[in-house]
Amino acid sequence: MNALELTGISKRFGSLLANDNISLTLKSGEVLALLGENGAGKSTLVSILFGHYRADSGHIKVFGEPLPAARPDLALKAGIGMVHQHFTLADNLSVLDNILVGTEPLWHFRSQRGKACGKLTELGQRFGLQVDSNARVGSLSVGEKQRVEILKALYRGARILILDEPTAVLTPQESEALFATLREFVAGGLSVIFISHKLDEVMAIASRVVILRHGKRVAECTTQSHSAAQLAELMVGRKVLMPRLSTQAKAAVGAAPLLRLIKVSAGSGRGALQPLSLSVQAGEILAIAGVSGNGQQTLVSLLCGLIAPTSGHIQLRGQSAPKKPAQWTAAGVSRIPEDRQQQGSIGDCPLWENAIAEDLSNGAFVRFGLIRQSAAKRFTRALMEQFDVRADSIETPAKSLSGGNLQKLIVGRALSREPQLIVADQPTWGLDIGAVAYVREQLLAARERGAGILLVSEDLAEVFALADRIAVLCGGRLVACKAAAEWDLTRLGLAMMGHQEQEEAAAC
Repeated sequence: MNALELTGISKRFGSLLANDNISLTLKSGEVLALLGENGAGKSTLVSILFGHYRADSGHIKVFGEPLPAARPDLALKAGIGMVHQHFTLADNLSVLDNILVGTEPLWHFRSQRGKACGKLTELGQRFGLQVDSNARVGSLSVGEKQRVEILKALYRGARILILDEPTAVLTPQESEALFATLREFVAGGLSVIFISHKLDEVMAIASRVVILRHGKRVAECTTQSHSAAQLAELMVGRKVLMPRLSTQAKAAVGAAPLLRLIKVSAGSGRGALQPLSLSVQAGEILAIAGVSGNGQQTLVSLLCGLIAPTSGHIQLRGQSAPKKPAQWTAAGVSRIPEDRQQQGSIGDCPLWENAIAEDLSNGAFVRFGLIRQSAAKRFTRALMEQFDVRADSIETPAKSLSGGNLQKLIVGRALSREPQLIVADQPTWGLDIGAVAYVREQLLAARERGAGILLVSEDLAEVFALADRIAVLCGGRLVACKAAAEWDLTRLGLAMMGHQEQEEAAAC
């Protein structure tokens, strides 16, 4: 008996056919990878499976029994668990409290905490997911938080686990530990739907692959019969060549750094920056590696004028750096923010307004305080075509776009200005392999024309593909900084976890 059967699933949002007659099966004790470009329909399909959406047609069976539509509670009861890329945990509660939330009837006078703790310990030992049940979630590492999310699903009786980009915020060592856990799952008869844009991981963990394109199922194959390159071609409908850095940056003799931080500290609490010094030369990509929450966001906020340093100095082209965001933009700095919804776009505004939102000092778009709509709309149409932003029209609200398409709009907006300095925070996060290749190509082209790029990325393959130098932040401190060629994946992962083989780096 199959663990899961989806038959003829279709879902339409207005004029967009997100899922078009999709059928697939998942066997017991199997890892099935679900692949596709941004907007291919993956998120819609698993949202229907988990009960967040109601399909317009088709039906689902779980272990041979029909699954009622649009009922997350019944999906959970049927044994379906989902671990989202962004964790849904309360940092101020303990591990046990996070797992118990929603599992006990309100009319119970006493919580069965002792029994629950025993069950949690047994699950942790069985699947290699040990974590202190009394620990406050806010004190855990990212990898430990992911264990809690998986344990939460298993505690509720999940026999089918949906993992959405599960390694996006993990170090290489934590990713290997996750894969070991998944192998324990399938050995015990559990089934996994694995969604990832990292094809090397798909090849390592999945036995079978289903590929979606434009809402349709276009291919099904095994990982033994196809290479990663062949899977990429099936996803996007053409061959994909991933660009890589070909030459090391060569700073002009005696040239001052384009950007320089001198013993700068900022922020407070977790994510605060301790005094650090670093520089970015024109025509160079400096990558900042680190586990999420170790000061990267504070650094990015500093370099966009969103916060001020508490000590130290920032220089841009040898002069004191601007203080306000608009001044940073006017000085030739573009940003690609990590949070595309909250910081990168205005959800209720149409795409053409978002496309020019950070360039309102440009006379081509604004004259005498009034927006020149015809020019702005022509620019947006060209931008959307160049960066393959898929939407019904330029009047579509930004909040209606898929995450990947919104990211492509933001990246295009940042690079189209030909800035001198680019602060790129997770620039390819959530993009399909074709879009990743294009964005990397554009970043390398910007470097070639002399732009300096500060790249913050948790994708270590991207860091190695693009960076001239790699610096590591851990606990808000600059713990290491050296040429990319001097790193390997193991050493970089250990540095990200705080295990350095050397003294703390004083400057970069």
